[in-house]
Amino acid sequence: MTHQRGVDVPDARGRTGLDRAGLDLDGNPRVRVREVRVLTSNWFVTRTTTFDFQHSDGTWTTEHRETYDRGDGACILLYDAEARTVLLTRQFRYPVYVNRHPDGMLIEAAAGLLDDDAPEAAIRREAEEETGRPVGDVEHVFDVYMSPGSVTERLHFFAAPYRRGDVVSGARAGLADEGEDIEVLELGFDDALERIGVDIVDAKTIMLLQWAALRGPFSPARSARP
Repeated sequence: MTHQRGVDVPDARGRTGLDRAGLDLDGNPRVRVREVRVLTSNWFVTRTTTFDFQHSDGTWTTEHRETYDRGDGACILLYDAEARTVLLTRQFRYPVYVNRHPDGMLIEAAAGLLDDDAPEAAIRREAEEETGRPVGDVEHVFDVYMSPGSVTERLHFFAAPYRRGDVVSGARAGLADEGEDIEVLELGFDDALERIGVDIVDAKTIMLLQWAALRGPFSPARSARP
C-alpha cells in the first residue's frame, strides 16, 4: 500500500487528512465537490479538486481546479501621522526575483502567516520580528483574498502608530534561523506614494498606503480631526 504525506501519514507540519478539504462545503448549491487529491504537501499544500458547477443557464459542467494553500496571513502599516512617515521593510524574495524583479529586494509592509494564532496576535508577532519593536494599539482595516484564482490565502490588514525615532531606518531584523535578513526602512509617506509602481510593487503594501491616504491616518478626514 502506497502512503502519501498529508493524507494518511503526517507531512512536515504533522497533518493528515488533507484530501478531505472542501468535501463538506454546502454554502453554494451550484457547487458539488466530488473529489480532492493532494498533489504536494510539505509546509504548504497543493490540491486538485474536481467539482460540478451549475451555470446561470442551468446546465452543469465538471470542473477541475488546482489550489495552493499556504494558510492565512496578516500585514500591518506602521505610521507616524505627525511626522508623516511609514515604517516598511526590505528583504529578498526569490519568487519575484525569478519573475524578473531586478534584484528580488522587495519593499513591503511587515507581514507573515498566522500559524494558528489569531490575526491580531500574529501581526503583533510578525511586526516585532521584522522591525525589532513591539506594536501598541492596532486598527483592523479589512480582509482580502489576494490571488483568488489559485491561492486560498485570506490576508488580514492592520495599521498601527509608531513613534519616529524608536526604530532606526536601515536597522536589520528578522529571524536568522528562518533565513531572514530584513532591512527596516522608514520613508516619508508622500515619498512612499510616489514610489508605488516604481520600487514599491508589493500588492499588500500598495493597498495599505492607498488606504492610509484615502481613509486612514493621512486622509483629509482624519487630518481634520482636532
